[in-house]
Amino acid sequence: MPYQVTIVNTGETFRCGDEVNVLAAMEQACCHGIPVGCRNGGCGACKVRITFGNFNTRKMNRAVVSATEEADGCVLACKTYPRSDIGVHVLGRVWQTAKPPRSTSFSFGFTWTTPTFQPDKET
Repeated sequence: MPYQVTIVNTGETFRCGDEVNVLAAMEQACCHGIPVGCRNGGCGACKVRITFGNFNTRKMNRAVVSATEEADGCVLACKTYPRSDIGVHVLGRVWQTAKPPRSTSFSFGFTWTTPTFQPDKET
């Protein structure tokens, strides 16, 4: 049974089964709210705080998630498997959703000049 994962920072939602980690499911759904690093629990790029729901985790690198942080709900998305609908708050760099460009006009103001050659003067 797939569960819904909500990235609180961006409002993105995607589905994730209990056999797939949250980070892999996010990538499969073509979402970009959680930063991606090594995908194996070593770098800490995908560090999130679970805001609601039930989940299981696999072994995480204590250099990037301490036992105290884990007790407070901080986990690595690449090592987290949902057991219900969950919400995650991204703790690292958050990708911004794509926005259409503003309709501003500008010019670089380049001009082309022809260099003039002046020989060195002998003294």
